[in-house]
Amino acid sequence: MLGPIIAASVLAKPTIEVVSYYFGNYHPGDSRNAKVKGPDWSEWELVKNAKPRFPGHHQPNEPLWGYTDESKPEVMAQKIGAAVDHGLTAFIFDWYYYDDGPFLEKPLDQGFLKAKNNGRLKFALMWANHDWQDIHPYSRGAAAPTLYHGKVTPETFNKICDHVIHDYFLRKNYWKINGRPYFSVYDLNKLVQSFGSLEATRTAFDRFRAKAVAAGLPGLHLNAVMWERVILPSEQTVVDSKQLVDKLGFDSVTSYVWIHHVGLPDQATDYNYVRDRYFEYWTGATKAYNVPYIPNVTIGWDSSPRADQSQPFGNYGYPFMNTIRNNTPENFERALEMAKEKLLAEPKGLKIVNINCWNEWTEGSYLEPDKVHGMAYLDAIKRVVKK
Repeated sequence: MLGPIIAASVLAKPTIEVVSYYFGNYHPGDSRNAKVKGPDWSEWELVKNAKPRFPGHHQPNEPLWGYTDESKPEVMAQKIGAAVDHGLTAFIFDWYYYDDGPFLEKPLDQGFLKAKNNGRLKFALMWANHDWQDIHPYSRGAAAPTLYHGKVTPETFNKICDHVIHDYFLRKNYWKINGRPYFSVYDLNKLVQSFGSLEATRTAFDRFRAKAVAAGLPGLHLNAVMWERVILPSEQTVVDSKQLVDKLGFDSVTSYVWIHHVGLPDQATDYNYVRDRYFEYWTGATKAYNVPYIPNVTIGWDSSPRADQSQPFGNYGYPFMNTIRNNTPENFERALEMAKEKLLAEPKGLKIVNINCWNEWTEGSYLEPDKVHGMAYLDAIKRVVKK
């Protein structure tokens, strides 16, 4: 009996996990948005109003499923079903929490966690602890006031730790790596500013891990998002990222989007050019850090919907900036295939790829079906995962 079992195990192909970031600003009635933009506003308004800004530029992008309310369980159930059926393991929610409480929490708390099929898909959190500025849309030359500050007090961080452990990490479908809940931090500068020093930040992380163990978990998998190139106006480059990762005790590093590492030299820069430059970065990152690097595959880039549509468009700074072209489903599939091959060729490291993004409609990087490509990007994932 042992022979066939051993043979089957030897013949079994190694596989990868594919996870996707999820940006939750596509629902009306968020209390903060309602104050600034009105009760019915969501980023769908920017998607609907987008226009072509240069020759060959395709806008607006129209969702195949319609301008749905992601805070409704039945809407999220459709997303969950499509994600799982096409090979995704988890959504990593862009998760916001400031000194005065949460922001954009409804897609997770009311949509995902109340969807009848949420047990099919795992979820995790990336604490999007960057400043939130009023740039939706942005008028070039105007002030961009900071509405909510990414820097929080140590007391707020303590609340965050208790909240995420007891309300999210202990759920059966929370995504874990080697049994430990995955929690990612977007802005490392703001993180350290919140505590005043690397030492104080490490102490806060140690308390976070201890709280998780006290709650019955085996610990935490803390992940750091890295970048060399800033995108949002409030972002700053991390000066010594390797030292920071080592001193704070992160368990892995990752990226949010390719253009955090690769410049776009042309108004419409070729997708494969960006892919190749990013893969060069990936090779360097694997050697640079003492912890695993989780690579990213980006679908595209076009932040023009967030720019004032009445102003001339050019490469002036986010959201007026160069775009990615030729990001066809076929080229996306090839990038994902290359990522899988590269991961499986490395003897060590985590066999995980994250995708930007499930629904970054106003940044031109989304898996959700639109009226041009339908389910083609999701179908591409399914083919690559199942090979």
